[in-house]
Amino acid sequence: MSTTAEPGLRERKKAATRQALHDAAMRLAIEHGADRITVEAIADEAGVSRRTFSNYFSSKEEALLYGDYQRIHSMIALVRARPADEPAWAALTAAAEQFYREMGDVDPQWVARSRLVRTQASLVGAQVQTFAALERELSAEIAVRLGDDPAGVRVKMTSAAFLAALRVALHIWLDRPPGTSLWELASEALAEAGRGFA
Repeated sequence: MSTTAEPGLRERKKAATRQALHDAAMRLAIEHGADRITVEAIADEAGVSRRTFSNYFSSKEEALLYGDYQRIHSMIALVRARPADEPAWAALTAAAEQFYREMGDVDPQWVARSRLVRTQASLVGAQVQTFAALERELSAEIAVRLGDDPAGVRVKMTSAAFLAALRVALHIWLDRPPGTSLWELASEALAEAGRGFA
């Protein structure tokens, strides 16, 4: 008998509702601007109640940034799956490369959302909080590889430098002409950031 069970119907429905709310928030924000939409409008767009929205997200900003959360969480899972004896920075870089290569063609909605975040102070602040939570999870994975305290300086610096390199690459990429490789920029940023961690 397999130890990895498929998510049950209830979990799949919850995941679908969460994704529907995120998608609705994105559509409305791109059409009207993030500062002009409300939680009520997002709930209506997704066909659920305001209370249902509150069961999944604490704010419209959290709903809008759910895609960021999913992407970084997926990358952390790829780090976790790397060989246990692989050095931390090598594992992080390999996981990032796998993530970008599997992502393939960049979703235009993701590009629009990334540009939207840069124009809204409330979204930038919420994004910092999202990344801080994910940074703690990433630090736990790095600590295992380094055999160090998850709250230690080296672990925290490694985690922060990795995520910062990916953010810098994304911001440069958003200003480049279409056709520019996001992974090439991310690879360059990771190589620069990783000189002190290799």
